[in-house]
Amino acid sequence: MTGRRAVLLGMAGLASAALAACVAPDAGRPGGSAAPGAGSTGAVVTGTAGDAVSPHPPVTAEATPTQEPAHAVGQSAAAAPDATRAPVPSKEQIIAEFAGLHPKEWGLHVTGVVNSSASRHAVLTFDACGGPGGTVCDQQLLATLRTLKVPATLFINQRWIEANPGLAAELAAEPLFELANHGSQHRPLSVAGQSAYGIPGTAGVGAAYDEIMGNQQVLEQLTGKTARFFRPGTAFYDEVTAAITRRLGMLPVNFTINGDAGASYPAAAVAAEVGRTGPGDIVISHFNKPGSGTAAGYASALPRLLDSGISFAKLGDALPA
Repeated sequence: MTGRRAVLLGMAGLASAALAACVAPDAGRPGGSAAPGAGSTGAVVTGTAGDAVSPHPPVTAEATPTQEPAHAVGQSAAAAPDATRAPVPSKEQIIAEFAGLHPKEWGLHVTGVVNSSASRHAVLTFDACGGPGGTVCDQQLLATLRTLKVPATLFINQRWIEANPGLAAELAAEPLFELANHGSQHRPLSVAGQSAYGIPGTAGVGAAYDEIMGNQQVLEQLTGKTARFFRPGTAFYDEVTAAITRRLGMLPVNFTINGDAGASYPAAAVAAEVGRTGPGDIVISHFNKPGSGTAAGYASALPRLLDSGISFAKLGDALPA
């Protein structure tokens, strides 16, 4: 398992537009596994220009272990008091700091993005993207997580929250889950208007700020906490927007294992991909496509992983504060 936890480097090529995540009911995301390497957060922070995940990316470095959180797995770290938080920069400040920078990287794994952790636990993350065909909830999948007591981090888009305010509030109050920021309009995060899978990205620094902070404010009102983690629509960044995300107090997070390719995989493929999960992996899947193979695939894979000794944690427990 540790062989997958290495820095994702040197990947090239453009994935098919049919693999775009959460864009249309049958859309997906390119799959693949990678593995953690050392970064400033104890997690992988990597990238190359124009990279895309391939099923068998090269590996180059082993992760450096980091200290485990003192709190129990499945219990999120308490939010830091407001007095201890650095003030969040305004839109005007972000524009002044980042305007004029020209990114050289574009993809799923770019400089500044956390792709895995050095934790002994694996992390399951599930996106809810909103928009046409993306505003429902896979209750069967959530029921499996609850039955097996497997924690997860839920990346929720503002459009999904607006379509499901009551359900969003219930998930926010459930200790097994942690809510994270999946953007306001489900845009790739770009300062140059770059597209991913045919979806236009944010067209400048100010638009990137709006994509991040619009939903951040909604999540704070919903949970009473400041979300620590961000993943954009399609999961594409450039290195400048990754830096902007960090400047705004969030870690930009992607994944090492693509569990369901935008909820386009059949159940057997989901079970096979998720079944490769090991310590330090971050798995991406979706909980807004109940007609997909995601729920059945997880119901097959998770008991075997648990029996093999794999443990799971939320991002807030697996990554250092």
